[in-house]
Amino acid sequence: MPKFSISVSLREAVISRASKCCEYCKSQDKYSPTAFTIDHVIPESLNGTSDFDNLAYACFLCNRLKSNKLKAFDSITEKWIPLFNPRKDVWNEHFVWNEDTTRIVGLTVIGRCTVKEFKLNREKLIEYLNCIISFGISQ
Repeated sequence: MPKFSISVSLREAVISRASKCCEYCKSQDKYSPTAFTIDHVIPESLNGTSDFDNLAYACFLCNRLKSNKLKAFDSITEKWIPLFNPRKDVWNEHFVWNEDTTRIVGLTVIGRCTVKEFKLNREKLIEYLNCIISFGISQ
């Protein structure tokens, strides 16, 4: 059971700030077959709060894959690296789209670890991007 409840007005403010897109994979909620969720950037299980500054809009799979993680082990640097934090980090500083806008490329160690940990290039997400691109919808 959640420790804190999120009011309708707070939920709407989080969704508006995210422009109705997942703050991790940038999927648009209106084209998603699954409901989007409000993610606690610092998880409730790690004493994260339900304050506006600790909430992010996330697709179901990004939220599920993130789970209660704040860091991931990077096999290249052999260090624990913080995962992308949409409240502190700028998406375009850590990620870029590939040429056909179907894959997310990590530009930094944070980006690289987040792409791997959240499986941001998972098969279904690539299929989704190919579908919306074929309808003339871009990210």
